[in-house]
Amino acid sequence: MSVEIKNLSHTYSEGSPFEFKALKEINLTIEDGSFIGIIGHTGSGKSTLIQHLNGLLTPTSGTVLVDGKDIFETKKAQLIQLRHQIGLVFQYPEHQLFEETVQKDVAFGPRNQGLTEDEIDQRVRQSIKMVGLDFDAIKDKSPFELSGGQMRRVAIAGVLAMEPAVLILDEPTAGLDPRGREEILAQIKSLHSQKQITVILVSHSMEDIGKMVDKILVMNEGEVVFYDTPNRVFTEISTLESIGLAVPEVTYLMRRLKEKYPEIREDIFTVEAAKKEILKVVRG
Repeated sequence: MSVEIKNLSHTYSEGSPFEFKALKEINLTIEDGSFIGIIGHTGSGKSTLIQHLNGLLTPTSGTVLVDGKDIFETKKAQLIQLRHQIGLVFQYPEHQLFEETVQKDVAFGPRNQGLTEDEIDQRVRQSIKMVGLDFDAIKDKSPFELSGGQMRRVAIAGVLAMEPAVLILDEPTAGLDPRGREEILAQIKSLHSQKQITVILVSHSMEDIGKMVDKILVMNEGEVVFYDTPNRVFTEISTLESIGLAVPEVTYLMRRLKEKYPEIREDIFTVEAAKKEILKVVRG
């Protein structure tokens, strides 16, 4: 499922003293099956942008095309169906959990899709397994008895159970400890590989984004600063720093090493790639 954003602008409280232009003429295409990272400071427009992708917010001007169709020209029933296809996991999604058991919570979305009980059961089992949880061990537990990382996974499973073609995650690791963060990111990466769905990941972490995505969308004050591969974005250190962002620490390290080893690559942003490059250069 491809997504095209055309001349998209959004102004909050338009015409009032509190008017705020959150998005300004955004144009970009998200290709089917791609893994996109969105990064920028609070207030840069990240969350406003993703809420337009399944029609939760209506643009002030411009539009969003999904598989070539303008989503804001569709009927209400079609828009509801679109939201099944473009799943949005909000920041702190565990706040969306509400059912008595994990199984009931994950089944809520598929049940609203009008599926049979057999289909619902199959989807619930599959989605819980996909997020790395043991269905039999967890299905009858209250979601609120789980750890923060487990609750986060159950919330993601609830969206996956609707089998979306596009999965949008807004800061899915916010508030988790390092182990929980790594587990969630590993599951997201695995989901993308297994299902070949389009994934859009919003994050404050350049390190997390850099090691996972195909392209990075950098936003600042409602505008697109960069939309390119991690290699190309992370070479624009001066521009990123001018808007208060930074490249991964390992990239700064590689720049320093280049002063001593001119042949070393500096377009590196993961520890694994840095290790290989350093060993290659040092060993000659």
